[in-house]
Parts: sequence; C-alpha cells; structure tokens
Amino acid sequence: MSNSNSFQAGRHFLQIPGPSNVPNSVLRAMTQPVIDHRGPDFPELTNRILDKLAPVFNTSSSIFIFPASGTGGWESALLNTLSPGDRVLAFETGHFATLWKQVAEKLGLEVNWIEGDWRTGIDPNRVEDCLRADTDKSIKAVLAVHTETSTGVTSQIEKIRSAIDTAKHPALFMVDAVSSLACTEFKHDEWQVDVTISASQKGLMLPPGLCLNAASEKAIEFSKSSKSQHSYWQWDAMIENNDRGYFPYTPSTNLLYGLDEALNLLHSEGMDEVFQRHARLAEATRKAVEAWGLEIVCKNSAEYSNSTTGVLVAEGENADSLRNTILRKFNMSLGTGLGKLKGKIFRIGHIGDFNDLMLAGTLSGVEMGLAISDISHSKGGIEAALNYLSSN
Repeated sequence: MSNSNSFQAGRHFLQIPGPSNVPNSVLRAMTQPVIDHRGPDFPELTNRILDKLAPVFNTSSSIFIFPASGTGGWESALLNTLSPGDRVLAFETGHFATLWKQVAEKLGLEVNWIEGDWRTGIDPNRVEDCLRADTDKSIKAVLAVHTETSTGVTSQIEKIRSAIDTAKHPALFMVDAVSSLACTEFKHDEWQVDVTISASQKGLMLPPGLCLNAASEKAIEFSKSSKSQHSYWQWDAMIENNDRGYFPYTPSTNLLYGLDEALNLLHSEGMDEVFQRHARLAEATRKAVEAWGLEIVCKNSAEYSNSTTGVLVAEGENADSLRNTILRKFNMSLGTGLGKLKGKIFRIGHIGDFNDLMLAGTLSGVEMGLAISDISHSKGGIEAALNYLSSN
C-alpha cells in the first residue's frame, strides 16, 4: 500500500524484485483448512511437492524445505556441510553475497573474500586461480550467488563449475538461487552444484516463509562429518521424515498448499516458457532504460538478469527520491538501492507472476515519475519497450 493515508483507486503495483506478486489461485490454495501434519493424508502433499520441485531445480538430489527465509537456507547449507574453522571462497557481487559472507563468519568459518565492483558477476578465471593457489586443498566450499538481487547481475554458474573442475579442486560448490530459481534455467545436477539455496517469495510466486536446499550426495556425505552445532537445520532428520512424507517439526502447512499450486502453474506454463517469458520482459525493460538515457547497473550483457534490472541515476541525484515520488503519485513500489548502492539506483522487478501489460504499466509509472522528478533522462522508454514486445 502507499504511504499516504488517502484512498488511491486501483491496485498497488508491487514491482520490487521480491517478494513478488502472488497469483490468485495460490492465495486461494493457502486458505484451505489446516490438516494434521502427522495424519495419514499429509504424505501425499509432501511427496507431490517434492516430485514437482525436482524439475524446477533440474535435480534428482534431495530437496529440503524449511520454514524460514533465504537467510535460513544459507545457514542450513553451511551448518550441515562444514565445521567451524573451515575455509570458504566467496565473491563480492553485491549486497546479498556480502550478507552471506557475514553469516559464514558468524558461524565460525574463515572466508577468503574476493572483492568486486557490484556491477559484474563472478569471474571464473579468478575462481580457478584461487583454487589452484590452494595447494593444500584447505578451501572446503565455493560460495556463489547466481542472480544478485541488489544489482541485477547473474553470474555464469556453469563456467564457475568448469573453473572448479579445471583446477581439480574438491571443494563443495554452493549456489544462492533465491532470485533465479524459476526465472532463469538452473541445472543443479548437470552443473554439479552441491547445495542450491532458494526461497519461496520470488520465482516460486509465494509469500516469504519457506527456504529450500537441494543437496547432492557429496554434500550429504560432508554433512555426516560436520562438527557444527545445530538442531533446527539437520538434513538427516529431514531425510528420515521426508522419506515417510513428513517433516521433523511442524511445517508451514498453508504455505505448502500454496507451493503445490504454484508448481502446478509453473509446470502448466512449461519451464522453458517461464524462462523465455522472464527473458523477454527483462529485455523490454532494458530497452526502456536505454531509451531513457539511464545506465543499467549490470555492465556485461551476458550477465543480465531475468529477474530484476538495476538502474543507476546520475551522480548527485537521488534514486530514493524518485522511488518515493512514484509511490506517492502512482501507488507503485520499486526496489531501493542496498548497501553501497543506497540512493544511487532503483530496481525494477520483472519476476514471477508477470506479463506484458503489467510491464507496460510498470514502465509507464517509471516514466511518469521521471517526468515529474529531478532525475536527468530522455523520453521514449515506454515506446521502446512496447515496440520490442510487439515485435517479439
């Protein structure tokens, strides 16, 4: 809702890069009565969801669902596989990569932190160089954020996997796919990812509240020798209970109803079509940004995100002032700049349950906001986006 106390007709446009809009059928699914999570009917729901999640991750590995946010997914991955004092290799691609690093440090891990400019993804050559230099193989895991929500930069996970293999290094490969899963093709098995971390509130089109780990056999073997102290996140308890269709503690039953329906929607559209839709709407957004004469945060076109576009404003101008104007005048929320980019960028989310007309409305709100703001720009962004959409 808008900050204003006065009534604004029409619906609120939520165009942040997550939480994303929740489809009506998913909302309806979550209104079902709660059932006994220890009763005889519950395993059918559990098994159905796990079966439908597998092709979203492109995996035959175990998938664990926890009542938590994506931050919980980071903790679960690290605590289950590693021990205090272990070294991990991580890369500064943006705000969420930085937060993951801080979580690792608080859990007692030693982080080899490769600084970055927040405008480019992980350089596979740097990965290979760092791992080759680790002659005693003391690095136990490589941490990579697939799509960095704070910047709109997508690192090339397949090439990072190749770099690890070329260096002949045994480190686990952990990938944050919170903002990419169900928006961009992700191949957990083919890319030999050991732990893929995601969450409910973005491409999966649910409210916040669930985090997910897809764990390879190698990761599960590591978990058997982990010396980290924890209880809530234990994979072995998940495996034991999931095999029978249950969870080791009370699950988020109504969010699971919603997840079941969201997966129905994704598979009904077809995962390839879901990715193509996201890519097309993202490209139309970038056409608008270029026509406005503004700069896209992501420097490399090969790293453009299907989920979100970060937009830089000129030095000395305030992106948050623009966001506030758009919220107040047009009842639309855009993503704020985070961390180092606070006030310097705004982010347009084109993620989840989203189509051509929703994008047209979103870009119209941005262009009208630009017209009544002090942000330097040119006109014609909407026209450029619509021309692209109508011809593609």
